[in-house]
Amino acid sequence: MKLRNAFFALASGTHRDELAAALGELSSFELSFLAWDWQTWARDDQLPPEADAQGRPWRTWLILGGRGSGKTRAGAEWVRAEVGLLARGSGSGSGRIALVGETLDQVRSVMVEGVSGLLAVHPPDARPRFEQSKRQIVWPNGVVAQLFSAEDPESLRGPQFAAAWLDEIAKWRYAEQAWDMLQFGLRLGANPRQVVTTTPRPVPILKRIMGEDSTVITRVRTRDNAANLAPAFVAEMERRYAGTLLGRQELEGELIEDMSGALWRREWIEQHRLAVAPQLQRVVVAVDPPVTATSSSDACGICVAGLGPDGRAYVLADRTLQGREPQVWARAAIAAYRDFAADRVVAEVNQGGDLVRDILRQIDPAVPIRMVRATRGKWVRAEPVAALYAEGRVAHVGHHSALEAQMLAFGIDGLAGGRSPDRLDALVWALTELILDSPPRPAMRML
Repeated sequence: MKLRNAFFALASGTHRDELAAALGELSSFELSFLAWDWQTWARDDQLPPEADAQGRPWRTWLILGGRGSGKTRAGAEWVRAEVGLLARGSGSGSGRIALVGETLDQVRSVMVEGVSGLLAVHPPDARPRFEQSKRQIVWPNGVVAQLFSAEDPESLRGPQFAAAWLDEIAKWRYAEQAWDMLQFGLRLGANPRQVVTTTPRPVPILKRIMGEDSTVITRVRTRDNAANLAPAFVAEMERRYAGTLLGRQELEGELIEDMSGALWRREWIEQHRLAVAPQLQRVVVAVDPPVTATSSSDACGICVAGLGPDGRAYVLADRTLQGREPQVWARAAIAAYRDFAADRVVAEVNQGGDLVRDILRQIDPAVPIRMVRATRGKWVRAEPVAALYAEGRVAHVGHHSALEAQMLAFGIDGLAGGRSPDRLDALVWALTELILDSPPRPAMRML
């Protein structure tokens, strides 16, 4: 009864002295139980549903969440609870779990050893043992979880499981193949099921999962988890991205489809995305400086791209900075120039003229700089670059979420979600330099 009263005091938001009194009546065992009881601390949207829309047992619990929304914690706690259920189930062979992430490093650093990962959510006396060499986690009750990379779908061929946790599936390079291989192996126990935690992106695999009758969908927002995040982070993200397409995707957990009338389509980016760039003939760093350097001003767009021997351009990095002094973004541009062994820096000089060149030269007097001046509107300049994407002549190496969000939101008014497309401007200058304004060069070198 004392434990129940403490639970009630926490849930009802009672005054601090009343809460202290309720907790003071608990034993050390009861306090420890309370501290590790997820049902007490979880938000309702972090707890698994009981059934699907038809009242049947669900097979997939899909958690669509913004950055820092608590979706990883929800996934780890679901696995923790599932371990107890599997240990009590019939047959020791049913206690097998699959942990699948974008890469093995991601599985380990986020799902296993992360601040909201599996090792962190268990009390000391129930904490599993991570056997890194065997790529598995073993619980004291005998349940075993194996680690898998979505980069190697064939590794999921053969093993079988009673449960699975899949993280950030919308980023997986071979998502369809890895998903299919896992479904064939999810066949142990009376009710094999899986939880999927991801920030949503309109990729085919996510739409496929959402369309399954046996899928239950939960949406979690960044602001709902504000109590566990730095207040300055929440305030800054809301100030900078609230109401934008990127904010709706990365903070609200919304699935954003291609905007009507936008110049770019997501499929043009997804179809040619790569994990590693080939040998490159040229690399450039493009800079689109802001007019001012306040926290509310436009960002300084900094984009790195290279030209491959196949005549295609490869987008390597987005190093854009927000609201910084000229010397700060100049150092960032020169750092990118050095990091990628670039051939030159391409800088727009409409706002700063020779001052932009002078600031860059203060950091590195020897850096080759090409100054470019915009004589046409943003939409007109961007159209031929978008055509390169439509023709499959541009590939993104890795994911560049903020840049890609601007591309997909870029409208005929020259804005992206009502704001200046600083990242996109830098991208346009880089690809114009590499393909539209320059003939291919035969010399090759390693990036």
